[in-house]
Amino acid sequence: MDSRISPVILIFFLSIVIFSCSNSKVNKSKQSETVDESTTIKTKAGPKAIIYKTNADYFNNVPITLSDDKSTIASFPGIKDIFYKGELAYPTKLNNGYLLDNRGIDDNVAFLKYTYEQYSTLGKTPTSEELFNNILDDDPLTEMYNCGSKFDYTDLVSELNEAIDNQKLVSFQKLK
Repeated sequence: MDSRISPVILIFFLSIVIFSCSNSKVNKSKQSETVDESTTIKTKAGPKAIIYKTNADYFNNVPITLSDDKSTIASFPGIKDIFYKGELAYPTKLNNGYLLDNRGIDDNVAFLKYTYEQYSTLGKTPTSEELFNNILDDDPLTEMYNCGSKFDYTDLVSELNEAIDNQKLVSFQKLK
């Protein structure tokens, strides 16, 4: 048997090396694009850090979610669901009038005439029809941002306040 490497085998191995290097570069550039995009979009799983402002003071009022056309209620809390970590789930006050959601609202939020205190003492959860008839404001938001996962932060409130104070909300996903 001849100890020289056949030109066909040599070309085969060189092709494998060249194509694997080329594919590696493509994958690395795609990875860097993903990394670049993720610098402004938070990617960890977990509850979302939603901050918002309203056109009036609804701090004490229970939020519900309406359908896109605002004709029906998409979701609402039961009387026991308005608690967060054992306390009424009031939003957390942030700087400059912003609020951090603790209930799971979205841009279809509406606020009820019921305060958290009133709602928590009801004997049973009202029907969706009763709730619909007790909507205080079905278009309360002036601004809303998705600031990523709450798990993305070491000190959620102070880091969000810092973003607000330094006018860096543009780095978050604007919902409204």
